[in-house]
Amino acid sequence: MIFDLEMIQAAYSRMQKRIAAARQATGCPLTLAEKILYAHLHGGEATRAQVRGESYVDFSPDRVAMQDATAQMALLQFMLAGKETTAVPSTVHCDHLIQARVGARHDLDSAKVSNAEVYDFLSSASGKYGIGFWKPGAGIIHQVILENYAFPGGMMIGTDSHTPNAGGLGMIAIGVGGADAVDVMAGMPWELKFPRLIGVKLTGRMSGWTAPKDVILKVAGILTVKGGTGNIVEYFGEGAESISCTGKATICNMGAEIGATTSLFAYDDKMKRYLEATGRADVAALAEQNRANLISDNEVQTDPNSYYDQVIEVDLSQLEPHVNGPFTPDAAWPISKLGSQAKSEGWPLKIEVGLIGSCTNSSYEDITRAASVARQAEDKKLKAQAQYIVTPGSEMVRYTTERDGLLDLFDSIGGVVMANACGPCIGQWARHSDDPNRKNTIVTSFNRNFAKRNDGNPNTHAFVSSPEIATALALAGSLDFNPLTDTLTNEEGETVMLDEPVGIELPEKGFDVEDTGYEPPAEDGACVEVKITPNSERLQVLNPFEPWDGDNLTGLKLLLKAKGKCTTDHISMAGPWLKFRGHLDNISNNAFIGAINAFNDTANSVKNQLDGIYGEVPATARAYKTRGIDSVVVGDDNYGEGSSREHAAMEPRHLGVRAILVKSFARIHETNLKKQGVLALTFDNPADYDLVQEEDSIDIIDLTEFSPGRHLSVVLQHADGSHNTIKANHTYNDNQIAWFRKGSALNLIRSLQN
Repeated sequence: MIFDLEMIQAAYSRMQKRIAAARQATGCPLTLAEKILYAHLHGGEATRAQVRGESYVDFSPDRVAMQDATAQMALLQFMLAGKETTAVPSTVHCDHLIQARVGARHDLDSAKVSNAEVYDFLSSASGKYGIGFWKPGAGIIHQVILENYAFPGGMMIGTDSHTPNAGGLGMIAIGVGGADAVDVMAGMPWELKFPRLIGVKLTGRMSGWTAPKDVILKVAGILTVKGGTGNIVEYFGEGAESISCTGKATICNMGAEIGATTSLFAYDDKMKRYLEATGRADVAALAEQNRANLISDNEVQTDPNSYYDQVIEVDLSQLEPHVNGPFTPDAAWPISKLGSQAKSEGWPLKIEVGLIGSCTNSSYEDITRAASVARQAEDKKLKAQAQYIVTPGSEMVRYTTERDGLLDLFDSIGGVVMANACGPCIGQWARHSDDPNRKNTIVTSFNRNFAKRNDGNPNTHAFVSSPEIATALALAGSLDFNPLTDTLTNEEGETVMLDEPVGIELPEKGFDVEDTGYEPPAEDGACVEVKITPNSERLQVLNPFEPWDGDNLTGLKLLLKAKGKCTTDHISMAGPWLKFRGHLDNISNNAFIGAINAFNDTANSVKNQLDGIYGEVPATARAYKTRGIDSVVVGDDNYGEGSSREHAAMEPRHLGVRAILVKSFARIHETNLKKQGVLALTFDNPADYDLVQEEDSIDIIDLTEFSPGRHLSVVLQHADGSHNTIKANHTYNDNQIAWFRKGSALNLIRSLQN
């Protein structure tokens, strides 16, 4: 089945003319990213060149995708927009709320019962507003998008930070907050600062134990978690053409971990074959007709340094398998150095669990490569020395791999196959442990490894690798095992060595599935009633935020001064809190509970300036709010790194936080704050972070002159009567300032409907 073929045809029909206009406007050859961006300008054909890293630009994406955890708030906001149906093709995917406990069937059945009211809401809202609904068990959003919706040269946004997975099919796919999705679904232009461009030239060819995952693990080590911020990462070179379509998707997916706006590959024969294999031969034919528009211009390919802002080169022939971690995805270790590093750092060598799957590595090819290692274990009489968990990426992948006998191989080494869902990757893992506080090590093929990310235990040292390396390490049970050089002792006392893994790019018998799990929207949405249970603890109809009153913000209390890494997981944890994603007041009870207070090096413990008593952050914020007092949060570098979850912006707003003042922001989170009417400010002098004291009251003045490029003054009123006046910078444009004045971007949309 091909979805939205007419939309795809329309996108290709206007591409040539728009690219030609962009070449004329810029006066130079174009990269692939530029071709797609200029082809999706909201205003039509380009009339001037956009300045990378400076110009705010309105775009018209082709489609929107939402996963069940973020879709709740996105749809609740869309209901306030006053629209009868979405303006572009949109989908909801139920993949985040299924908890991994025992195994696929049990966990899926349990999720359908425990999350029934949420699924009913999402299904009914989807049916009413013309949105495709993928039921629980259908698969992980990004794998389903790749199999059904992504197309070369297209542009989409998704309410999940790993939306760039679709870059594996040559699509600009960008992770956003729910308010951004509402803009596009409501037919409004979607705004983005025109990205800078990083080119990654891939030479040579991978072999042996090296996998596509190792490309992004290597790049993450080079660029770090914020090196891609404000950039699109474009992979090119002869090495790129040797990587499978799903391998390309893996690389693009984890580009979120370097802060990149998105990542993508040029259209090639690998993509053509994948489109045909997934039942989209008509899309492949259209892409073939437009092949010249789906690759960078020749001049860019021959002289990349003249057209990208930064160029990195990776020789795939020399690339060693990597294992990144713990606690951050940019701590990159070649497998040959991992063991010695672990010993010197005192990391637990014993591996307790190996996990493969997630949206990053759960394709047919991924599972075949891991299965080839599992087959060797069976042949060579080896058993996994660690618990082993497998998560297929979609029902199509699960059904096909089961048909081909691959899942039985995992069972033979003690593996457990979980539901087609995110599960342990996002903290939806009921981990069975005799001591949940013990320092321990796990190895995954996931994308993130922040503290407490997978199992809620801050002492879990999570390492990220390819599925085949994770499988080999699970067999060995130790971080200091290198499958390229080391041997294992089998059940009969024999010394054996693992052979190089072998993968199958596309199933020889083709993909197959009995029930994809797709539910189309109602033919007449007007007849559908959106289901929200009265007095529900999980769903709450939204009330608009109050608009700005026109005055300076004075007398704000310092709620929290966060120290060090403060990701969206620190600001709004996932795991057990996912069940409250549709209830703003209830989920706000997790606001900032993972952030470290700079004044006492403790999480979820801040001083209440009203009574001098230390308490939990949400309770303290509510105490201020009850007294009509607003507050401020101060943070460090790359604040808001990680997930796209807009709850990390909505919760502070709901609790009365009017401004976030930090050294620097991660891209998505900064936008989310702006959308919800929270002032997103940065220190003009990062050293001013040290001036903030625990009992400060804070004034933000000059707001009546709030304008693009003009700093705001922030006065730190200290408890001893002294004060410091500092400069705060911002990146607001006129439209974003209008969001602030109206109280939120959604309020502005609603006002335009009236």
